[in-house]
Amino acid sequence: MLVPTMKLLVVEDSARLRDTLGKGLARMGHAVDFAEDGIDGDLMGRAVKYDAVVLDRMMPGKDGLEVLRGWRRDGIDTPVLLLTALDGIEEKVRGLGDGADDYLTKPFALAELVARLEALTRRRYAQPDPKLLVGPLEIDTAAKAVSRDGEVIVLTAREFSLLEILARRPGQVLSREQIEAHLYSELEGPLSNAVDSAICSLRRKVCPPGTPPLIHTRRGLGYVLEA
Repeated sequence: MLVPTMKLLVVEDSARLRDTLGKGLARMGHAVDFAEDGIDGDLMGRAVKYDAVVLDRMMPGKDGLEVLRGWRRDGIDTPVLLLTALDGIEEKVRGLGDGADDYLTKPFALAELVARLEALTRRRYAQPDPKLLVGPLEIDTAAKAVSRDGEVIVLTAREFSLLEILARRPGQVLSREQIEAHLYSELEGPLSNAVDSAICSLRRKVCPPGTPPLIHTRRGLGYVLEA
């Protein structure tokens, strides 16, 4: 598990590869949406703010490079990892020149894809160090480990994802809608009280009795993590 929690879009016409990537990334706690052609992928990439996009080079409807050029032309700067079956320096140079942030040739190992996504995400958030510190909390996004004052805290994948979302924006109030957008995919559809329940569960673990609170509720606004 080497990738910071993200909301991802995978644009890929191969159902088998979509399924493989979806299962692998979801196991790591990421919210993943899918498009099976360039037309739908283009629309989704414009409508939703994703942390990163995995974009196939050759697809029906609209070529991956055409989609990418349109996004960059219109100011959409979402990090894009371009996938292609075409191996060659000229092809890679063309993809990077059209605005791709990284390039991966098929076939590839899932471990390599997630490592590259990790690098793109850290670069975007200007966080080369995988460790996030908020007061007594230390969150290691690479090891998926959390500790408070040196004491290890065991979290579920969903709880870790929630904590990381808050920790990447310390002192910033996040609404339930913002949290849902990062925790759940378009197809998953959370229950009405899912975020509140997840916050309660996380709060019990990171703020045990007798310790100063770290997760605060801003009535009518949302939640904030601050020491």
